[in-house]
Amino acid sequence: MKKLFLLCYCFIYVSFFSKLFAIIRLPPVMSSNMVLQQNSQATLWGWSDPSERFTITCSWKTTVDSVQAPNSGKWKAKISTPSAGGPYTITIKSRINTIVLENILIGEVWICSGQSNMEMSNTQHIKEEGTKSNNDKIRFFTVAKKTAEYPQDHAEGQWVSCNEETLRRFSAAGYFFGKKLHQELNNVPIGLIQSAWSGTPVELWEPVEVLNSDPAMKEAATKIRNVTYRPNTPGLIYNAMIYPISNYTIAGVIWYQGEGNTARASTYEKMFTGMIGAWRKQFEQDFPFYYVQIAPYTYEYTFEGALLMEQQTRSLSYPKTGMVVITDLVDNVKDQHPKNKLDVGLRLANIALAETYKQNIPAPVYLNPKFKRMDASKAKINLYFDNAPNGFMVKGDGTPTEFLIAGTDQNFLPAEVKIEKDRIVVSNKRISNPVAVRFSFSNTGMSNVFNKEGLPLIPFRTDNWEVVPAKQ
Repeated sequence: MKKLFLLCYCFIYVSFFSKLFAIIRLPPVMSSNMVLQQNSQATLWGWSDPSERFTITCSWKTTVDSVQAPNSGKWKAKISTPSAGGPYTITIKSRINTIVLENILIGEVWICSGQSNMEMSNTQHIKEEGTKSNNDKIRFFTVAKKTAEYPQDHAEGQWVSCNEETLRRFSAAGYFFGKKLHQELNNVPIGLIQSAWSGTPVELWEPVEVLNSDPAMKEAATKIRNVTYRPNTPGLIYNAMIYPISNYTIAGVIWYQGEGNTARASTYEKMFTGMIGAWRKQFEQDFPFYYVQIAPYTYEYTFEGALLMEQQTRSLSYPKTGMVVITDLVDNVKDQHPKNKLDVGLRLANIALAETYKQNIPAPVYLNPKFKRMDASKAKINLYFDNAPNGFMVKGDGTPTEFLIAGTDQNFLPAEVKIEKDRIVVSNKRISNPVAVRFSFSNTGMSNVFNKEGLPLIPFRTDNWEVVPAKQ
């Protein structure tokens, strides 16, 4: 009798856990209240019994999709999404269980990533939003902060509607970006996925293989400062906070990071563009990537911020990228976290509206004036720029600031500046044969030179002389 009892018990035990394993499961990001990318082949994914057969029914279409899981039990399915709308439901039905995802919207989905300035929430502009922020067509998903030695399948989080309460815990820059898109794209639903961590260098956000593929990057990654307030090992955040959401179909990424890399600026362009490429490869999407240049700040070493800004500007040559300059949005160079995230979000949105959504926005309205070339004429240097066809304006007392000029001795002196529409002429009476110009090339440079459309001139230098940061 005991043997019979044990046999029955074992049968029930095995049967129960066999069914438990066979249950269709989904990752948290694939849940009720989510926003799916419109007009796409959106990916649904999850886990089941090996070779399990099940159906996916989407309320926006009449056909039913049949899916069979592979031997691994990790399945993926592509579903066609319509133009913006909702709410909809998705029903996933297997022989063991049925999952119904409710209140789904179809719209535009963007990832908001980076370090503290992307993570920063509850700013003054956010507080001023108050109940105006209540909008069920803007939704947030915040990826929980975790690290992992190897790529993970699962990232914790929950989709929530935007309201006065949820907004206090979400990226301010991300919100104002999403709100602008929502308004300008005829109230299309917006899904914002925040994956950000304060203080983190770029090495933590990309696969270790990318860093190891280049000796200079590999060497730089060994010099990450060991601190207690954040992870310190390359790849750990990518494995736990980017890889797990990489099946999600998105419109693009906005990024605000760089402060954590100023001490190793020389390799930032390689690391940053390598990260963008790795993300696109893993997501299997050639999405746009728009980012914010770091703000003026009193760093410990001279030029470390300027050199990082320079690397970010160089990264603009990487395909489908855009950069927001915020040298005019800082009111305290001793605070690494500028409070104005409203204009950061709006400027990011303008790039997306023009470049991704092809709205008819003139280039100088969303692209900062950028140094193009120079030539020397007698004792003067003529500077030419992109994105300033209507010329420049000078704020404040009307005297352009932050221009330096040098001869072959590499001794930079303040320049006399004359603006001639879209050309800027610089000189110094003490330099008879000038060969180089620097503009706002310092840690704390905040110039008053803008294009006529109101965007600040990107910091630059015309020389390639060695710059060695020194402790201040």
